[in-house]
Amino acid sequence: MYKLLASVLLSIFILCAQNTFASERDLNGNIAYQPGEKLTYSLKYGFVKGGYISFSVKDTLWNGYNTHELELFAKTSGMIDAVFKVRDKYLSFINPDSDQPLKSVRDIREGKYKYYNEVTYNYDSLYQDSIKIQSKKSGEVRVPPNIHDIVSAFYFARRYRFNDSMKKGEILEFTTYFDDEIFPLKIKYMGNQTISTNFGRTECYLFHPVTEVGRAFETEEDMKIWVTRDKNHIPIKAKVNLKVGSFSCELIEHKGLKNAFGK
Repeated sequence: MYKLLASVLLSIFILCAQNTFASERDLNGNIAYQPGEKLTYSLKYGFVKGGYISFSVKDTLWNGYNTHELELFAKTSGMIDAVFKVRDKYLSFINPDSDQPLKSVRDIREGKYKYYNEVTYNYDSLYQDSIKIQSKKSGEVRVPPNIHDIVSAFYFARRYRFNDSMKKGEILEFTTYFDDEIFPLKIKYMGNQTISTNFGRTECYLFHPVTEVGRAFETEEDMKIWVTRDKNHIPIKAKVNLKVGSFSCELIEHKGLKNAFGK
């Protein structure tokens, strides 16, 4: 069960991570986050605490390049940890000027299952309509030039302002690269809401990631995610309804924000 929970939550963060207004670059540079920032989320299945997810960013060097090292770390806790232990780590080394990933690492430990892979991105100027990806698991493939991995997508979106002119019900479509394949995603903008959070009443954008009805979901709107309508653009709360129950994810701690929370 937790493996499904963790997978859905990762999908949530991907889904809120890119949008079709990303081409509207902030000419003043990166105002959404900075090295030293860390976000920590609590996962709950019903009223049972299931684990934690954290996002962090720091300055580092990769192949002689100054990069931002982005990390997503997910772990189980409590009773769930005793039954099915999860320690998942995703790393992304990105060019801090272009926001594009240079290298991605996926290190998965779920129960007895282990998986490790590295992917590098080659931005060859000879090809304007694609880039080359080299995966240690699946080899070489060409993909769309503006593609992102699971972690870089999260930060890529936060660097750009969510557009207040989005129309309620509008579906935004985009593409990511995950698990060694191109992963198309859709997200529906549902307007703005002010909700109760661990940090008080917070004004947010509300989105419904469009889900595939079937084994896990009964409707296309069984996921909800709220993103702060401030300069930080932080996914602050998510709720997921599954056929087998419901669970939630909520921000419980933030450190090193570039901007005052809610401003």
